[in-house]
Amino acid sequence: MGQPVRDYLLTLCVTAAVTYLLTGPVRKFAIAVGAMPAIRARDVHREPTPRLGGIAMFGGLCAGLIVADHLFNLNSVFELSNEPRALLSGAALIWLIGVLDDKFELDALIKLGGQMIAAAVMVIQGLTILWLPIPGVGTVALTQWQGTLLTVALVVITINAVNFVDGLDGLAAGMVCIASAAFFLYAYRLWYGYGIEAAAPATLFAAILMGMCLGFLPHNMHPARIFMGDSGSMLIGLVLAAGAISVTGQVDPDLMQIFEGSEREATHAMLPVFIPLLLPLTIIAIPAADLVLAIVRRTWNGQSPFAADRGHLHHRLLEIGHSHSRSVLIMYFWSALIAFGAVGYSVHSASLWIVLVIVGLSAVGLVLLLMPRFVPRAPRWAEAFVPPRYRRRRRAGQEEAAQDAEDAPQGQHGPGSSQMASSEQERAPVAVGVSGVNGATAIGPRSRFADRDRADSSR
Repeated sequence: MGQPVRDYLLTLCVTAAVTYLLTGPVRKFAIAVGAMPAIRARDVHREPTPRLGGIAMFGGLCAGLIVADHLFNLNSVFELSNEPRALLSGAALIWLIGVLDDKFELDALIKLGGQMIAAAVMVIQGLTILWLPIPGVGTVALTQWQGTLLTVALVVITINAVNFVDGLDGLAAGMVCIASAAFFLYAYRLWYGYGIEAAAPATLFAAILMGMCLGFLPHNMHPARIFMGDSGSMLIGLVLAAGAISVTGQVDPDLMQIFEGSEREATHAMLPVFIPLLLPLTIIAIPAADLVLAIVRRTWNGQSPFAADRGHLHHRLLEIGHSHSRSVLIMYFWSALIAFGAVGYSVHSASLWIVLVIVGLSAVGLVLLLMPRFVPRAPRWAEAFVPPRYRRRRRAGQEEAAQDAEDAPQGQHGPGSSQMASSEQERAPVAVGVSGVNGATAIGPRSRFADRDRADSSR
């Protein structure tokens, strides 16, 4: 079992490395071609930021598939299944549509049609839902049209759910990375725990998706140097949907009879994760909830369901007082709680302690939501190990120095006072959301000083 894990880890690392290294040149290319739309009313960032980050993510996807094809333990996925090729075909199409949208702002209906075509391309090549495990009934075979319609619906919903949540720096990539990590644990357990070879493609898709997100996140964390755009958000949404389709509609519960006793009991054993993965709400519950609320809100207000606004969950977190980074971490927390809670419940569905842990963590999350302006202060003995904003003594000293500087007459500041003023200016934090076009870099240190931001924005 150790060797396959190393192969998956190698595939993940190669995917992440290629994505990371490609993002820098892609950013320069996006600036050169003018893929930097003007600031819109619903945007959180304050300066134009290049898009087209999906180009680097698609490069990472291709690299991960190529490496996996040449590894001994993963080569069988390509020999016994056509699903990797189906994924690559659909991903290439949806990525191309996303690139065009990032540059030319395509109409919403055109993008919707492209999403449906990409899903149909995967269905034609065999990546489709063939049957469904229904509790109390067993396995229900689907007709070709039923499987096609259900597959297309799942792909479109997942793509748009991920696209809707892509509103803060690092939010979509981080949430999908958390979801794919939980999904990997579940699919890997099916493959090596139950010996079901049909779960191998979903396991590979999850590992590659983690690498794509991890490689892009250093460039996309606040303040972001580049956005993934629709070329990235629709791409990772399609990969996530492909894994859910593969493991939900391709894995036959009959294969688990030797462990569970009968088809009906096998279906019940797989129910905690199989049914939620049908519409992968446990994996992308937060984006899906945001999608449903957005459609209801816009329709209620007489707007098109595709009309953009500032009513998303991440916008509301900012409005109640949470900072940019804190809002992202809160969304990470809820995504991880739902995704890993579902995976844990699928392993020990009869264990009460799993439910108690989920309830306890939910209470902690609610408390964090109700304290948007709370800033914890470290004890005095730990001040040297925490950032300045958490230090009691340093904060008080800065206030006293600022008051002395204001009371002193102009022109009578000595060398010591000028040094103190310059030191305070260096410690001044940058306003939330401000990042120059040539500012923070994922390779070098991020710009943390206001004067550097002004210099960058003037270039």
